[in-house]
Amino acid sequence: MADGFAPGERVRARAGDPAGHTRLPRYVRGAVGEVVEVAGHHVLADMRARGGSGPEQPVYHVRFAAAGLFGAGDHAVTVELWEDYLEPAGEAVGARR
Repeated sequence: MADGFAPGERVRARAGDPAGHTRLPRYVRGAVGEVVEVAGHHVLADMRARGGSGPEQPVYHVRFAAAGLFGAGDHAVTVELWEDYLEPAGEAVGARR
């Protein structure tokens, strides 16, 4: 699978609440961040937690402004996210839907 996002690109973490296990932290759902780097290609952890498998997909380190996530803070929070958790963003980094 080709990488869907490149370093420097703005992305939005999907806002849904999936059933069962997910590695998508609730505090980043719906938030806009910036791809820092591609961290490798791995089977979606949600599938593996249910005993399944599937194709590998890109995993990204995505940086979010702490103030955008928690309402305060002048630092950044970097989270490792699978491509299935992300969508393109069309607004400023740190904004929320």
